[in-house]
Amino acid sequence: MPRRPAASAPDLLPQLAETRERTLALVAHLDDDAVESVHSPLMSPLVWDLGHVAAFEDLWAVHRFGGEPLLRPDLAQVYDAFETPRADRGELPFLRREEALDYLAAVRERTLAAADRRGLGDGFAHELVLRHEQQHGETMLQAIELARLPPPRWPGAAEEPGPPPEAVPGAGGLELVEIAAGRCAIGADGDGFAYDNERPRHARELPAFRIGRTPITNATFLTFVEGGGYERREWWSREAWAWKEEYDIERPAGWTADGREWRAGRLEPLHPDRPVAHVSWFEADAFARAHGARLPTELEWEKAATWDQEQQAPAAAAAGNVDWQALGAVPVGSCGEPAASGCLGMIGDGWEWTASRFDGYPGFVAEPYREYSEVFFGGDYRVLRGGSWATRARVATATFRNWDRPQRRQIFAGFRIAKDG
Repeated sequence: MPRRPAASAPDLLPQLAETRERTLALVAHLDDDAVESVHSPLMSPLVWDLGHVAAFEDLWAVHRFGGEPLLRPDLAQVYDAFETPRADRGELPFLRREEALDYLAAVRERTLAAADRRGLGDGFAHELVLRHEQQHGETMLQAIELARLPPPRWPGAAEEPGPPPEAVPGAGGLELVEIAAGRCAIGADGDGFAYDNERPRHARELPAFRIGRTPITNATFLTFVEGGGYERREWWSREAWAWKEEYDIERPAGWTADGREWRAGRLEPLHPDRPVAHVSWFEADAFARAHGARLPTELEWEKAATWDQEQQAPAAAAAGNVDWQALGAVPVGSCGEPAASGCLGMIGDGWEWTASRFDGYPGFVAEPYREYSEVFFGGDYRVLRGGSWATRARVATATFRNWDRPQRRQIFAGFRIAKDG
């Protein structure tokens, strides 16, 4: 598969600078202990992410694109994400805070020097570096929330956040939109940057189905909890029930027994109209079963997000609450325009679990390296779609495929339900 040029290569260097400002803002307000400690076996120490971002940039923008030797070849193993699982990273000889910040700065100088000398080429290497750092920004925000650390302030943020947008009337997540049977195009087209697992774009024939107009809200999920949702064995798969029992799962991660949730480092009353978040695939599946429904496949999700049924043609999917506009989710469907299908909040209300296992599309070719996608195919990983408030707009496209294990709850993830047509 040929490397695809970046969609807007001239903005890459300014975007790299803006993204670095946000990366530094994630840790600027925290002390060394908070930055260097392991807060959860699910997450790396924040300082590991800083060093990893620098090592990845040096590899792609300086070494492979610029033809220069690595600045710190001795750190290649330490910051190899595939070879060092998150649970083991706290034991690695990673750079401490000041060293990691110096490493970031030194690599960026090398990147700019190489770009000054060679230009940006087709933009591929720099786009890869940019999106990689933006994705690690969201990962670091997950770690900050799990650790109950104070949230960051980013450049340009308002001193006092304004009132949240008003909720869409009647949007609890149980209202369904009908999607007619027929063909649709799935995957990224030939223009601009896309990851290998988004390609090739191909036509698929899907039967009629119905899908939630919005994601499931806190209020709707609370009804499930209070109605014995975590006690009714018949709604849980065998594997899901074993997980729930082993870890004594009784409610979404971050919820308290007295009806509050952790949000931006503090406890707040559970907002009824926000999309439920920090639920696992297991919990989403159990909720759907309890309502005589199921999770949508990722193909159904993408058709609902991107296909104009009347025109039988692609339709743009508007991004909503992305780019850290608010430190946390806003009421469902209150940001962004509806999809052509009538679905709301498909990009930005929260990552959404789908029924699909992560695998390659027909004709998949690994590029530029197998460890990005292919090594995760064929396992138990489930696909998530959409993006959250912590996802950058450049990443949160309607064809982007996220994935994780079905028991994971650290992601800013909820779901919407679906039924057969």
